[in-house]
Amino acid sequence: MSHGGSSTETEIKLRVRDATEGRRLLRSAGFHVVSRRVFESNVLYDTPSGTLRSQKTLLRIRKSGSHAILTYKSPPVGGKYKSREEIETKVNDPEALREILTRLGYQGLFRYEKYRTVYQGGDHSGVATLDETPVGAFLELEGEPAWIDATAECLGFSESDYIKRSYYFLYVEYCKLRGEAPSHMIFDSESAPWPR
Repeated sequence: MSHGGSSTETEIKLRVRDATEGRRLLRSAGFHVVSRRVFESNVLYDTPSGTLRSQKTLLRIRKSGSHAILTYKSPPVGGKYKSREEIETKVNDPEALREILTRLGYQGLFRYEKYRTVYQGGDHSGVATLDETPVGAFLELEGEPAWIDATAECLGFSESDYIKRSYYFLYVEYCKLRGEAPSHMIFDSESAPWPR
């Protein structure tokens, strides 16, 4: 979750019943809000043939509130956590960047939305986020492996609860279970947790 330069991102997701449960668990574990709930719109870019997906790399433009960020993620390293290189930079003009990517042969192939609230504990060792998505609510824990394990345990989860899959793959699974064709993971006006 760096904004500028390269870093290694190590994280897991944990499924919670709903946002209310997620907030309760985080508060009871001593976490406090450091970035208030904001609506995020994300677009994953790839070639028409899916070159980046086949390489397990990611190219994304995220609009979060009044900010936009371009992110590249390398293929993940194997293990019980999702760990990969991440390079991010702030974008002043996301529309111009979209046009550049289009002219380079990339297309916005998958759009996903969520509401994100960022939390931190007293030791500031890692970051917990509460994500409200069209396919459910999730906690993301990002930090050193020992911190992730200790925090997950403190929240009442075990290693068997760790989710390494991306929101794209969680969405595809969600559609498959319901016999629906995947499209974009976006809120409709009736299912959005609160108005945007």
